[in-house]
Order: sequence, then C-alpha cells, then structure tokens
Amino acid sequence: MGADYSSFTTLQVTEGKDRVTALLNRPEVRNAIDAAMAEELHQLCAGLEENPRILILTGSDGVFASGADIAQLRERRRDDALRGINSSVFARIAKLPMPVIAALDGYALGGGAELAFAADFRIGTPRLKIGNPETSLGIMAAAGATWRLKELVGEPLAKEILLAGRILTGDEALAVRLVTELADPEHLLDAAHALADRIARQDPLAVRITKAVFAAPAEAHPMIDTLAQGILFESAAKFDRMSAFLERKNKP
Repeated sequence: MGADYSSFTTLQVTEGKDRVTALLNRPEVRNAIDAAMAEELHQLCAGLEENPRILILTGSDGVFASGADIAQLRERRRDDALRGINSSVFARIAKLPMPVIAALDGYALGGGAELAFAADFRIGTPRLKIGNPETSLGIMAAAGATWRLKELVGEPLAKEILLAGRILTGDEALAVRLVTELADPEHLLDAAHALADRIARQDPLAVRITKAVFAAPAEAHPMIDTLAQGILFESAAKFDRMSAFLERKNKP
C-alpha cells in the first residue's frame, strides 16, 4: 500500500484501497496527544499526500482524545509554543487531498477537539463530550479552535466554548451540526465506514478538486471554480460516468 506504519507506537493504522483508518492508541492517558503522536500523524499525512485516500480518525477504549498531554504541556515554554507542534499537523490533516472523517466517542477535549475540528466530517456518540477547556489551565486553544470553531458553530457558541469552558454533549453537538450524526458506540466505526463508502462512490478526482476549491478564500471565487471545472471537463471519468448515466436513463 506504500508507507510503512508498523513502527508506530501511538497510532494503529489499517490501510485499504480507498481509505485508511488511524486509531489513536494511548489508552493509559485517554489518548492524549503528545509529541510522538503528532510526529506519527505527520508521517501518516505524508503517506496520504503521496497516495490520496479517505482518512478515518478514531480513538481506543471509548475515548477519542482527552486533549494534549498535560504533563508535556506543563513543561513547554515559549519556543515550544512557537513551533506549533499540534497546530501544524492539524493544518496538514485539514489540507489532505481526500476527505477526513473523525469518529468521536467519549472525550474529545482540548487538542482532541481541535483535531476533530480539522476533519471534514465528525460523527459522534450520545456519550460524546467535546469542547475546549484550555483557559481553565491558563492557556488557550491554539491549534485551530479559535477560528475553525467559529466557522463550524457560529461566534456566540464558539465564545461560550472557548471563553466559558462549555462542553457539548453528543446531542448538543448534533443540534448545532458540529457532528453530522450520532451512532451507538458499538456502531460508530460502521457509521464512519458507511460515510466513507458514500464518498468512495464519487469520482476521486472530482472529490479532491471540490475539497480544494471549497477551502479556497472568497476572493478566489468564481475564477478558481471555473478553472477547476475546466480540468474536470477533460477527465476520462467525466465522460465515462456521464455516458453511464445517460445509458441508464435511456433504458426502456
């Protein structure tokens, strides 16, 4: 399949033809994101940039990620913050060529929430607890929440989460569309794969280009849409898929 993830210690990676599943696997600390996990996520991104596939992120032992590793955070200083250890890898995840699905159970707090916010889709369970309690620890959510969360749920709720420490339940996250659906914990990964199946039925190049255009700044439109459509209009998949559609439509 390409990259070798067998040496990973914080992620369990399962590869398929059209998708990769990465299990955050530090159950002894509720899958807290440490520097080693950030580095392994970077390596995973490198493989998916070279061989684009759908990515499903999930956690072990009924927890997505309880946050960044507090023991490491306590020892970090200004220069560590300026390195953007988590923010750089979350930005890379958000920019992966194919969609990213976060399957969220239990705690998705702090850096765990910010990792989820970097995904294109989030599926949760009723027992999900998601939010950003960083200010209670004397720091801020600096790995994407201050701008991604506002785009996802709107400014008033984002401020309540970031400034007042509100933690959303699964039902509350669904009500504000922070997650697109809820599944029972035992069926969470099935729901993520069902969504991946729907994405995989689309033309991969069309999905990749649509994701890239969607992320473009407002001033780039409509020119970027027109140029991207020009590329797709020349693709073999466009002719094959449209011909198949017309053949089905014209069958007696």
